Amino acid sequence: MIKTILVPAMGNETDVAALAAALRAARSFAAHLDVLHVRFDTIEAAVAMTADGGGGVLSSGLIEQLEQEVREREARAQRIFSEFCARNGLPITSSPAEGRTKPSAQWHVETGQEPRWMAAYGTTADLIVASRGSRDDAALRSILEAVLLESGRPLLIPGAAPPAVMMSEKIAIAWKPTPQAARAVALAMPFLARTKEIVVMTVEEEEGRRDDTDRLVNSLAWHGLAATVERLTPGAHGAAETLLAAVSTKAGLLVMGGYGHSRLRELVFGGFTQRVLADAPLPVLIAH
Repeated sequence: MIKTILVPAMGNETDVAALAAALRAARSFAAHLDVLHVRFDTIEAAVAMTADGGGGVLSSGLIEQLEQEVREREARAQRIFSEFCARNGLPITSSPAEGRTKPSAQWHVETGQEPRWMAAYGTTADLIVASRGSRDDAALRSILEAVLLESGRPLLIPGAAPPAVMMSEKIAIAWKPTPQAARAVALAMPFLARTKEIVVMTVEEEEGRRDDTDRLVNSLAWHGLAATVERLTPGAHGAAETLLAAVSTKAGLLVMGGYGHSRLRELVFGGFTQRVLADAPLPVLIAH
């Protein structure tokens, strides 16, 4: 059961999309939104900037300027949060209410590095919802990587636009017999239990290789969930493009495993995961 949903508050336009997606999920489970804003550590940032600039002197003027920017960013983020809650009739509370049947929200502020705090809060959340941002948004991408690799919790990434199909109508599972995909399906069970239709999609990249989709369908059946199978042949642009083209207008949510490496390596995620993170046209529930 999903009862707590963590959402980053960045103080920009991505907040609204993340909050809207989180509220859609929260309404299904009467869940609580923990909205987290992380203030930059101005001393740490100033030291990094002077070091990058060739070891210049750390000035009080630079710190004051950074602190002003930090205050303005926090104020924007809190205003977006407050206006969103008011607009959607979302009560702001810090304590669970027995028998609550509607979503609620809470505002949190920490100081330091956003990825570290998001991963830390994420370990005790049932679900994390964060926007993907633009391709060159390094801050959001680092948050996505951190929560996927370090929180152990599922991450829901909204689509670029409102989905053509609601997740309550149909959910697609991108399946391959790996621990990541198995974990994603297990963590997606609260959503799978509430949808009308499930389709297990697999891209047959190697001829003759068993994909174990029938066993997954049988396992879901033991949970009282009926699923169909759609096997895809990869096109000229590869497995990710084939899957996204097939699922983009057919489902309201894509469930998949996040395939990656150590954060010490230059490439955190493989090509398939990178492609979905960057351009999936529908919401994606991903787990590592």
